[in-house]
Amino acid sequence: MFHLFKKSTPAAAATPYDLSTQKPILRCSICTGEQVAGFRDLQTGKFTDIMLIRNEKDLQAFKEQYGVTDITKEF
Repeated sequence: MFHLFKKSTPAAAATPYDLSTQKPILRCSICTGEQVAGFRDLQTGKFTDIMLIRNEKDLQAFKEQYGVTDITKEF
């Protein structure tokens, strides 16, 4: 049978992060204003992007999903 729409898939599980080795960061572009939430490795400095933040609702969803209360902005 032909389906016009895809079946919805369950939301992906949150990628676990270690508080002792990673820090939650909101990476912001000065030019475009784009914001990406993710985690910076404290030892290597590598940034792992998790989700694009378009509005306050997206930021709250990121905080709830990962249990983050305080997030640092980085330009």
